[in-house]
Amino acid sequence: MKRRDFLKSTALLAAATGTSGVLKAAEHLQPEVPVPDEEKVKDGKLIISAPMLQNYAETSMGVAFAVSDLANGYVIYGQKPDLSDGKKVKCGGYRTTEISDRVIQVRLTGLQPATTYYYRIGADRIYYGGGYKMRIVGNEEDSRTYRFTTAGRKSKAHFCVINDTHVKWEPFGRAIEKIAALAPSCVIWNGDASNTEETIEDQMRIYLTPEIDRTDYAAEIPYLFCPGNHDSRGMANRHLERVWMYRQPEERNSRDWDLGRNFAVRMGDIAMIGLDTAEDKLDTNPLFAGLFNSEAYREAQVAWLQEALARREIASAPYLVAFCHIPLFDSRPDANPGDIAPNDTDPKYTTNYASWQRTCARLWTPFLEKAGCQLIITAHKHCYRYDAPTKDRPWGQIVGGGPEMGFTGKGDKRVPHPEKYPTVIEGDIRDGKLHITIHNLLKGTVQETLTFAPRKKRR
Repeated sequence: MKRRDFLKSTALLAAATGTSGVLKAAEHLQPEVPVPDEEKVKDGKLIISAPMLQNYAETSMGVAFAVSDLANGYVIYGQKPDLSDGKKVKCGGYRTTEISDRVIQVRLTGLQPATTYYYRIGADRIYYGGGYKMRIVGNEEDSRTYRFTTAGRKSKAHFCVINDTHVKWEPFGRAIEKIAALAPSCVIWNGDASNTEETIEDQMRIYLTPEIDRTDYAAEIPYLFCPGNHDSRGMANRHLERVWMYRQPEERNSRDWDLGRNFAVRMGDIAMIGLDTAEDKLDTNPLFAGLFNSEAYREAQVAWLQEALARREIASAPYLVAFCHIPLFDSRPDANPGDIAPNDTDPKYTTNYASWQRTCARLWTPFLEKAGCQLIITAHKHCYRYDAPTKDRPWGQIVGGGPEMGFTGKGDKRVPHPEKYPTVIEGDIRDGKLHITIHNLLKGTVQETLTFAPRKKRR
């Protein structure tokens, strides 16, 4: 049929039958896809993980969980333990809900600061045979009711930090057990949860279905995430937001839309700032074929940081603690500062990657220092150390331990290294001071304790 004849026929059809007739005609053109009988629909457990609380904040919370089949998930939440006041929030946005056969993500917004909420997760199993052939063919809800408490000035000032877990289940399991015993208000996962992840299933295994005893590890203790260099490596890690959602859209303006991992959260007397040091290699390093853009990303965080530090709830906190993966200071002259162009190599440095991030230090620390930041907690080196403040560097720096359990190397090259052990870094306010406890997970002992006084009083 010629185009003008087709348009003429369509117009006549519309005149004869009305708009509904055109829609019916269009629907008739869709291929017929038989809706299966109930017994033909995939059965078995639909919800296959405990929920994970993501992006701890004052007025919002993210909830993610894994599913085994095409599903539309939801969260029912309220302030009463029996959820008699419960509200149901579905995954996805306003126009359509999300449908996924792997990960469900639900954003809870409009919450009250420093408030305890109870919640339950559920999912509808979906049959989808095309745009006009879809229906709900089953429902499943987790039998357990969970709870969480939002951040805010009146929330309990108590955090824990883990880092460089690298899909090593024994040290990760030990860290989770220690965190469960400490029961902090939130946990900061300070990067390198991954190695190099190519599939979303690999990511699900790390965050939602880890091979540890306490698989509900993040169901009632919320997490914040500062990515490490490994967390952007691999095809799947380029879209980590499919498993670990970005910050809420209302928490970012248009300029900062891509800064979905940065956070500025008030928790009791502590203001927490999260930054992303990105890759430990230059964008010009031929290893990555020009497919990274870390330089611009680091620079983009400057304006965000300035505004975050000026926010009243952040500026008025007695304590300011920043978190990022790669250290922002290293006193050793042979430690690669991460800005050796074009390919990170120089014979005077012991590594061909950044041992610390001089670029980030130059970009960010002037503003942190001006704001009175007392402590920056970092990771990356797989070996615990503390860099005490000096006259020229008024902030202290903690570098967390890695996943090695007292050894380095593999196979015949495996050798004892007692300084290599995983840590949980704990911070809490007692007697008006910030106390930091470094837990050595290899020995099950306290490695070191540090105390910080309040910063100068601010409005």
